[in-house]
Amino acid sequence: MGDLSTHFSRHEFECSCNCGFDSVDYMTLIILEDVRENFGKPITVTSAARCFEWNRVPASKGGPGSNDNSQHPLARAVDFVVAGENPRDIQSYLKTRYPDIYGIGSYSNFTHLDTRTKGPARWQS
Repeated sequence: MGDLSTHFSRHEFECSCNCGFDSVDYMTLIILEDVRENFGKPITVTSAARCFEWNRVPASKGGPGSNDNSQHPLARAVDFVVAGENPRDIQSYLKTRYPDIYGIGSYSNFTHLDTRTKGPARWQS
């Protein structure tokens, strides 16, 4: 049981640099609960809120290597894994459920979701 919702706690959304930034957009949380309920499996948040400084650290130096358009510093994005599920299947579900809004991407080992207001955006890597 989480302290933010049924399945999620604030600490899961903390910036990886340990700066204390741990916000999460309400709609992001609602969508994660939707995915959790639909697949009936635990979700591991791999990256969520990022301070602007951490977001800019290149991947070659151990950071996320994200771009300036990232929604992570706005606490409107989350990268996550659904236990035992292919990220492309999660992306497919999200694209069907939210066809005209949000940023939804899949990578080889995680799914990205963001609640951007200018969208939709879709990608696979």
